[in-house]
Amino acid sequence: MNEEIKPDAELDCVGLFCPMPIARTKEEIENIEVGQILKVEADDPAAEEDISRWARRAGHEILRLEKSGNVITFWIRRKK
Repeated sequence: MNEEIKPDAELDCVGLFCPMPIARTKEEIENIEVGQILKVEADDPAAEEDISRWARRAGHEILRLEKSGNVITFWIRRKK
C-alpha cells in the first residue's frame, strides 16, 4: 500500500490530548466536501482508538493509518 493519498485538508493535532484530537477532527471534517480526504496527525496515545471508533460511528472511511514514532497519521474520507 505505497500509493500516495492526496489529502484535501490537513489537521495537526500533535501535542493535543483527549478530547481535543477527536473534537478537532470532527470540526475539520465538516469543512471538507463529501468524498474529500482529511489527513490528521496526532500523538495522543488514545487517538488511534478514539478517531478510528468515531470514524466508523460517523460513517466515514479510514483509508490508511500509519504510525511513525509517537505520531499516528490518519487519512479519512468524508462519506456524508
